[in-house]
Amino acid sequence: MNKNKLIGRVIATEKNPTTIDNFYFWTNSDTKLNAFDIVKVERENGTNTYGVIESISHITDAASFLTDFISSDFGDVDVIEPTYRVGMNYARAKVSYNTKNDYTPVHNNSKVYLATAEEITSALGLDNIENPLVCGSLKMYEGTEFEVTLPVNLNSKFLLGSEGAHLNISGISGLAAKTSYAMFLMKSIQDTFSIASDDEDSVAFVMFNVKGRDLMAIDSPNAELDEETKSAYENLGLTTTPFKSVKYYIPFSDSKSNKQSTYLLQDDIKSYIDCGKLKKYKYVYEDDKESIEMMFSNVEDPTQTMEAIVSKVIDETDPDFKNLKTWGAFLETVSENSQKGSNGSKGEISVLSWRKFKRIVNKAIKSDDMFANRVEYDKSECRLAEELKSIKKNEVHVIDIAKLPEDKQAFVFGDAVKTIYNLQLGEYEGENDVNPPKKIVVFIDELNKYASTEVPKSSPILRQILDVTERGRSLGVVLFGAEQFRSAIHKRVTGNCATHAYGRTNTIETSTGDYKSLPETYRNMLTRLSQGDYLIQNPVFRSLLKIKFPKPIYKQFK
Repeated sequence: MNKNKLIGRVIATEKNPTTIDNFYFWTNSDTKLNAFDIVKVERENGTNTYGVIESISHITDAASFLTDFISSDFGDVDVIEPTYRVGMNYARAKVSYNTKNDYTPVHNNSKVYLATAEEITSALGLDNIENPLVCGSLKMYEGTEFEVTLPVNLNSKFLLGSEGAHLNISGISGLAAKTSYAMFLMKSIQDTFSIASDDEDSVAFVMFNVKGRDLMAIDSPNAELDEETKSAYENLGLTTTPFKSVKYYIPFSDSKSNKQSTYLLQDDIKSYIDCGKLKKYKYVYEDDKESIEMMFSNVEDPTQTMEAIVSKVIDETDPDFKNLKTWGAFLETVSENSQKGSNGSKGEISVLSWRKFKRIVNKAIKSDDMFANRVEYDKSECRLAEELKSIKKNEVHVIDIAKLPEDKQAFVFGDAVKTIYNLQLGEYEGENDVNPPKKIVVFIDELNKYASTEVPKSSPILRQILDVTERGRSLGVVLFGAEQFRSAIHKRVTGNCATHAYGRTNTIETSTGDYKSLPETYRNMLTRLSQGDYLIQNPVFRSLLKIKFPKPIYKQFK
């Protein structure tokens, strides 16, 4: 790029002065610029100030709309204007950086240039980033001869801890490609940290497959990958191979039953089992009864009677629940307590509450093969908690919950998150094969099911997610959550995320308070972002960045 490409001059008027935060400049109407482009202003003191374009406007010398209407023979659309209108473009830019930290306002008539690649990197704070982790690429002056493409790195310690943690991704279904961006970031993390020799940088991943077979072949290459996409990965310093060290877990279903618990094809299930990378998970009463509370994640419990019953079951403070071995025995005991005339644990809890409890646990447990009396390990069966306890660095555990009803999805998700959190707390220290990595990334799409503003405050899963986002950073538990509407997510969850990715959404969403901090131009841009484009916010960036990311490197199901 010609570093001396002059495109305009700073303008300061009585109504629109330059400030320490913003300035305006005029440019020719045929000069193509875009929001997020970086421009350089030469200062009279020898320093350079850089600004990020926030809006671009076009004006003429017409005093009003009426003036222009009259000059067209009072609205004759076929008339050629007898008087040539003088017009120009002017842009508003937000100051992002000064080479000597001089943030006094730039002066009127100062020269405005396009910035070079090096200057763009410096202006956005992308130079000399510690612990670099690539999160995409950006394009400046797109569609012009001066177009520049640059990789964007963030400081991994602001994504995975210890300086900051957690990622929130929002955008409408389909076009925003939320899962694809989360997978791209996790691919970047695995590539970066798999070669790290220091155990302090060890990372593992737990992903929940919530839609069809989306994440059920992430270790298989994408057969439709084109050379352009491969080059994009290589230019970002990433490998062109899919995820490594992947293990898959699907809900158990009896082969004699017609019910299928997964969208994965039977041939794929057999192939995965033969390769030793797939197991069918079960829940056994004696080992998993502590997770019963997760069945009540979306149940209003204002009097805390459900919580009281769960405590009796888990702590066995009620003699009726002592020494129970099976789910059948548990359901039978619950049924006895819910009978009319029963004293229901010595009358402490009403029969009506027991009946409510019975309805919920019956719906979740009864006639479901996933809740079993024993695990046959020699038949590729497992307890999910045992598998998560033994997770190792660089491993990816994909838990399939796509075909489960919502209440059971919540149960599996809540149980897994609780296990991971307790693992990093050190509760399983000393047990066989327990040697977790320093950081575990948990990815869940449709976060609104578990952490929305409509979820009951008493929800055990919401409590678990709040614990992860508020205290997980110090433990090495990192949440990557995605949802369609950011405004629907609990404020303490989004508030504790250090990194935010905004994908395409609608005007109703952008009008909510969650987007008030974004300039109006950027809010409007969110309604027309292309697939593969995101606005990224991270503490290390001096400004919101519009980034692109390549197509998934792993197998795609249609």
